[in-house]
Amino acid sequence: MPAPDSVLVLNSGSSSIKFGLFDIAAVEPALLCKGLLDEHEAKPRLVVKGFAGENLFEKHREASDADSGHLFADVLGFIEDRFGDHRLRAVGHRVVHGGPDYSGPVELTDDVYAKLEALTPLAPLHQPRCLEPVRTIKAARPALTQIACFDTAFHHGLAPPASRFAIPRRYEERGVRRYGFHGLSFEYVAGRIAGIAPQLIAKRTVIAHLGNGASLCALCDGRSVDTTMGLTPLDGLVMGTRCGTVDPGLLLYLQQHEKMLVEDVQQLLYHESGLLGVSGISSDMRTLLASNEATAREAVDLFTFRAAQEIAVMANTLGGIDCLVFTGGIGEHAKEIRSAIGARLAWLGVRIDVAANDEARERINGGDSTVDVFIIPTNEELVIAQHCAAVLRQGHRI
Repeated sequence: MPAPDSVLVLNSGSSSIKFGLFDIAAVEPALLCKGLLDEHEAKPRLVVKGFAGENLFEKHREASDADSGHLFADVLGFIEDRFGDHRLRAVGHRVVHGGPDYSGPVELTDDVYAKLEALTPLAPLHQPRCLEPVRTIKAARPALTQIACFDTAFHHGLAPPASRFAIPRRYEERGVRRYGFHGLSFEYVAGRIAGIAPQLIAKRTVIAHLGNGASLCALCDGRSVDTTMGLTPLDGLVMGTRCGTVDPGLLLYLQQHEKMLVEDVQQLLYHESGLLGVSGISSDMRTLLASNEATAREAVDLFTFRAAQEIAVMANTLGGIDCLVFTGGIGEHAKEIRSAIGARLAWLGVRIDVAANDEARERINGGDSTVDVFIIPTNEELVIAQHCAAVLRQGHRI
């Protein structure tokens, strides 16, 4: 009997990489183990857990020996040792920006890699982190198939006016447009909505992916028709360290009057703004909610103000709102944030049930709410595994 096939999924963040190993023998990929390559700490660590959350493996490295090559070698070594009865068919990567060319998953050839690397100016914080593991794994396992799955792909059908900037058309012809991000998360949640309440998929839905990165997606018939992020992941909502939407004149002011270099402005907007910049304390919503400092409260207030404001914008695109879904780390776990956003949207018919919200039930709207409100934990890794399995089947490799 042949060994079952598996894929390794890598979801790269700014200072950590989540991963999951999935058995793809069945139609729905089954999680075998999941883990984290965490580089936040002085001694970066690798932690692997089973599908039920039990600890399987943990290893710390000295900071001087913390390059990702060693860490990935540890991951691949663990998989081969613990799950040697599976054939590792591919590694799937979350890649933030697919640009105008990629509307679905694609095998990472040298040509594709070069095109994705050229998109780095559109996502300077994220694109290099997504692509770094590709090089490392290719050096370690050159024959192993690698597949890119894009955060922009779910929004690929965005059309004018939602996709358009009010700048000379020649720039749009060069690919300067609104792309949107968090597409893998939105794709998963849209699928879950269809499973939970099939009648809602045809209705007017706004998904709020709220975390260190945050954005909204307006869904019509399960398709993205508007979103808050634009050309880059800087646009839209207030985020952990990113500014979200600002007056473009601010950027001119910083360069002309504060005499800031472009690199300094980039550092400011990506790493020093958002919740961290407003509070002066932390980019972590949990820290801010636990703080008694006035600046912490002001940062939280701005976060919920902007989220509610942009949900109303999405409702305008849809011509109303029937369903609101919270997902992402903050959306799933911060009851205070859900409550505050709901209160700001009472005029739209949103009513959140206090007990349901406190207990983080799946459905949290009150009986008098005209809008269905859900909490749906996202699962980007599962979506990537599904896409990888589909690519491999199309190529008749499984």
